[in-house]
Amino acid sequence: MKKGIAFVFALLACSAIIAQKKPFTVPAIENWKAAKGELQWNQLSSISYNDASLQDEAQYLAGFTGNIPATLGKGGVVSLQLCKDKKLGKEGYQLTVSPKGVTIKAQTEQGVLWGIQTLQQLKVQGQPLSCGTITDTPAYPMRGMMIDVGRKYIPLSYLYSLVNMLSYYKMNTLQVHLNDNGFRDYFHGNWNETYSAFRIESELFPELTAKDGFYTKKGFHDFILYAKRMGVEIIPEFDAPAHSLAFTHYRPSLACEEYGADHLDLRNPAVIPFLDSLYTEYLGGPDPVFCCPRMHIGTDEYSNKDSVVVELFRSLADHLIRHVESFGKQAVLWGSLTHAKEKTPVKAENVMMQMWYNGYANPKDMKAAGYQMLSIPDRNVYIVPEAGYYFNYLNCKHLYERWTPAQIADQRFEERDPQISGGMFAVWNDICGNGISVGDIHHRVFPAVQVIAEKTWRAVNDTLGYNAWDKQRKALGESYKCNQLGNTQMQLTELKPNTIINNSNEAQIGYDYQVDFDITWAAEPKGTILLENPYSCVWLSDPIGGWIGYSRDGYLFTFNYKGKAGKKEHLAIKGTNRSTSLYVDGKLVQELGIERRFASEKKQYNYIRTLIFPLQKTGAFSSQISNFKASKVSG
Repeated sequence: MKKGIAFVFALLACSAIIAQKKPFTVPAIENWKAAKGELQWNQLSSISYNDASLQDEAQYLAGFTGNIPATLGKGGVVSLQLCKDKKLGKEGYQLTVSPKGVTIKAQTEQGVLWGIQTLQQLKVQGQPLSCGTITDTPAYPMRGMMIDVGRKYIPLSYLYSLVNMLSYYKMNTLQVHLNDNGFRDYFHGNWNETYSAFRIESELFPELTAKDGFYTKKGFHDFILYAKRMGVEIIPEFDAPAHSLAFTHYRPSLACEEYGADHLDLRNPAVIPFLDSLYTEYLGGPDPVFCCPRMHIGTDEYSNKDSVVVELFRSLADHLIRHVESFGKQAVLWGSLTHAKEKTPVKAENVMMQMWYNGYANPKDMKAAGYQMLSIPDRNVYIVPEAGYYFNYLNCKHLYERWTPAQIADQRFEERDPQISGGMFAVWNDICGNGISVGDIHHRVFPAVQVIAEKTWRAVNDTLGYNAWDKQRKALGESYKCNQLGNTQMQLTELKPNTIINNSNEAQIGYDYQVDFDITWAAEPKGTILLENPYSCVWLSDPIGGWIGYSRDGYLFTFNYKGKAGKKEHLAIKGTNRSTSLYVDGKLVQELGIERRFASEKKQYNYIRTLIFPLQKTGAFSSQISNFKASKVSG
């Protein structure tokens, strides 16, 4: 009888363990071994770490667990440990939860950080920690994205936030496309009018640096080091010899008359010394500006009309690869050698090639040549906001169900092929001056990061179908150090002038939202601010015409409405990812939606007039504002 009872209890215990589902994270964890019991979050009262190199990781962990104390040594309820388990590799980790605490083990600091990010994702889901052991390693060593800051200035503050979110999803690579130009057809067919920019401070060529937004050398250097601490490698890119209008605007003698001013003239002997000097400025010295292991040399989309020039193109690519390597960096380049198919050899050993379009670089041929490949196929993973071609938002369902880095357009390779380093997606800002905001870009980046993280870390679909995955992934957010989506809501009885109402630089409410308030108008001078943060500003009276409006990213948008002194009204501003609308006393005054504009008779483009509403501090208004409420609404 006693044996029977013991058997029943054992069976019930096993059933309880089995019932504990595999924890949900993005990317999905590789292996889960359930155990009996659970651990409450308020039991995590201390952190210990066994190596001084883990201090940053311990402080990061403390930031989302209630600022609990972290000390070097043993005995913490959360224990961070460097170990020598070779099975975990460079980025793998083991996370064990018992009724007494949490232990995260890894061979490297980066592996420990990934275990911490898994713990953070479990915390935001609001459930106790199930006891058990997670063992997790990535399928591909490089997982990330590229962002085009050449055609649109992206503040460094946003890049910091982006790194925080990438790290949260175990994405370890951010390529920053530092120079580029618009399309001539959108600028009256005139190269001199066509927008171009080089986004980093140059002391060697001061006039090359963009006037409408750039990164200082120190600022970018420090950013690279911060990203490294967050487990993210920055790959800076100078694109040449095409996409080079910034260089030829600065030095017109370098332009190619035959192919267009955005092409460097490869017959000009001054081109190589110019590029060598430019690269050396950022790669040279004992503590270079680009203090990272790789440098991207561009080589994208140069004309192949003339075989002699193609040979010169290949020679330049080979030269730049070796020049970068002379500084101890690995060279990365866009795949173009099928498009530029001639005889001049281009170094392949220890060179990484981004496979973006198979017509420009045939993956099978590039693999045979010996290139390390990075999968970034344009028809799968290119975002160009509101351009009408490529993706406005990635097709996450298709990617989740059908794509991995081993699928490069129409060519399929073996999963985890050692010559495929990983996969990325890209955000291109092709249509210069189209009104797109940093917030709009982030709104597109967020789901893209999640699905690419899933398919580059795991590479296979978990047991969840896409619909279930899609529903659960949204709740994970951006990490505790990022609020670019604007998940801030607020209700105040009175809105006072010149007041900080939220200390965060990212205090804002994102799509879809409604902001309501009652106002008794005073005579507000032009330039009167209602609310602002570093990314945007809402005007009670704009600086030019005195209208209600808003500005962000260098754009000013106004509604056809002005306040009248002494009048009492109820105002509401509604925002979605496609429009911003003003209501007065419940009636729609104006909706600023996506506007179709003409760059020329033949070229039209979408002009975006959206707003992520700032909620950091108020301006110096004189009007009386009460019953202020900023809230999310259903889409």
